[in-house]
Amino acid sequence: MRMLMAVGLILIIVGLVLLFVPIPHRARHGIQAGSVSLGVETTTSERLNPGVGAVIIAGGVVLMIVGRSRR
Repeated sequence: MRMLMAVGLILIIVGLVLLFVPIPHRARHGIQAGSVSLGVETTTSERLNPGVGAVIIAGGVVLMIVGRSRR
């Protein structure tokens, strides 16, 4: 049952990180004609929806409770 506790703790940490750390996204826009390539590369950093982080944290808490109660 310690495995459920460990997975729950990892999910809580990942959920907290997702709430505060933006995820970088890189996109390339342009055209290519023969051997000539013309384009622009853009980089944006976006945070995930807070609901996603909350669901992951709640899942971690549930796993920790289940892991503790089965002792």
